[in-house]
Amino acid sequence: MEGRYKHFAGAAAEAAFKAPDRFAMEHMEGDYGHFAGAAAQAAFKAPDRFAMEHLEGHYEHYAGAAAQVVIVGGGWAGFGAAKHLAEQGYAVTLLDAAPEPGGLASGFRTKDGRAYEAGIKGFWYEYHNIFALVRDLEIPWPFTTWSRSGFWGPRGLAIEAPVFSELPRLPTLLGQFWHTLPLFRNLSLADRATMLPLLYSIVDFDSSSETYERYDRMTARELFLQYGVSNALFEEFLKPLLLVGLFELPEHLSAAEMIGTLYFYTLAHQNNFDIAWCKGSVSERLFAPLVARIRAAGGEVLGGRLAVDVITGAGGAITGVVSRGCAGEQTLHEADAVILAISIAGMQKLVAAAPALAALPELRATAALRSIDCLATRLWLDRRVTCRFPANVLSGLMSLEGAGGTWFHLNDLQDEYVGAEGSVVAADFYRAGALLLLPDEEIVARVLRNLQFCEPGFLGAQVVDSAVLRAPRAVTHFSPGSHALRPTQETGLGNLWLAGDWVKGVPHGANGLSQERAYVTGLRAANLAIARLGHGSPAAILDIEPDEAHIAAAKALHRGVRRGLHAFGLS
Repeated sequence: MEGRYKHFAGAAAEAAFKAPDRFAMEHMEGDYGHFAGAAAQAAFKAPDRFAMEHLEGHYEHYAGAAAQVVIVGGGWAGFGAAKHLAEQGYAVTLLDAAPEPGGLASGFRTKDGRAYEAGIKGFWYEYHNIFALVRDLEIPWPFTTWSRSGFWGPRGLAIEAPVFSELPRLPTLLGQFWHTLPLFRNLSLADRATMLPLLYSIVDFDSSSETYERYDRMTARELFLQYGVSNALFEEFLKPLLLVGLFELPEHLSAAEMIGTLYFYTLAHQNNFDIAWCKGSVSERLFAPLVARIRAAGGEVLGGRLAVDVITGAGGAITGVVSRGCAGEQTLHEADAVILAISIAGMQKLVAAAPALAALPELRATAALRSIDCLATRLWLDRRVTCRFPANVLSGLMSLEGAGGTWFHLNDLQDEYVGAEGSVVAADFYRAGALLLLPDEEIVARVLRNLQFCEPGFLGAQVVDSAVLRAPRAVTHFSPGSHALRPTQETGLGNLWLAGDWVKGVPHGANGLSQERAYVTGLRAANLAIARLGHGSPAAILDIEPDEAHIAAAKALHRGVRRGLHAFGLS
């Protein structure tokens, strides 16, 4: 066993098996549970006999609480997995390329030293697991109340989104229609009625795996045309909604992903479209205390470490992850289990560099997946402007070069700016490849023109400081046909799992580009690791509210009709 203790229970096991009697007296008396459960009791009562009878060549089955789990990538998926596993007693090491994982936007600063983060992210009504996490962290509630939003197009304000949970709750679809009846500025009732036939796709698109793949190969735009959606409804509502919900034009989006995302955020229940915002930086208010909790539980969170390879043992399982530091030095992190919680672009780079990962067909297939370019900006202005909506959506404006955009009046959302003399605005853009090529000064000028278009109070305002952050290939592109290429959380290596909003086969209602979905996949990856390593309790995962009775009945009826038709050989 000399030199192979790492497969059993790390440094503690090494000390135990070199001098079992002394180790038992000093560390283990009456406290076997902290080492390896019932197996440890047997080992320390009769260590020599236990080693001969049980351990030869099988140390990995007795790793218990000291098993080492390496997690690659921070964010909701990585931090979520790390927190739960560390609190279950695992030796967790989280590697992140950012210098300060969980820190304030990894140290982003303007030329005048003002801090800013990479984009503003909303927290929707059905983010039950993230809200439960915040309560568990016992930190001051970091979210605003549910807020109204304005949708802006070439003709000005197109739609106002209300706070649905403040209104009488009606059955889904009826509630959304009734409460927004006076809030569509440029759409007639006839145009809005053209969405009704499209609702059939909600009960049909996931009725079987074959049906889902058929919808996935179709673009969202093709689906809208097939069901007769009017051009006005498409341009004024559906197109901008998808540009900020899935960050891409409907012509380049999977119809299946579009329906799933639209249902999760908008259609499943009247209140689903309600959204809150963080009252400060997400990194500062949420990730920093989350990282502190991981470290308090004994986990390591290492910044400035880029994963560049994995090492496998004789049995094919991963035994270590190699990371590279900022100075180019490489470190081997021993592992009994590994979770990769990185983006598509990050996965593609790692698979290209790691032969053991490139040997897995499901990971090789990720090379064909695409990502979307994003742009985050922030402007500090010399005057305070009163805005109708704290959050706003932009679509169809020539200055955007085909991108979709959002802008936020941070004085109305974040505690830091409530009393500021001048307005502070964050503006983010998606599908922003053309904008990334522009110089910072031109980008800032275009953002200011967009603000003036929406709110005349910005006319004459001067920019006193600004920040522009380019993020090429930053988020998942759910392109037509991409579902077949996306991997599940489980891989061909028994101790390697994936996490992130882009993995498929997640039995949870959160869909699309969703912080909730990413966090849930992190918890599920932690549970898969626990099932493999045999120690600890799985994380509880809250699902979204079930389908309302009339929707559930429609889906059940539809599936029954399909089965009946197929029984007679009919399509």
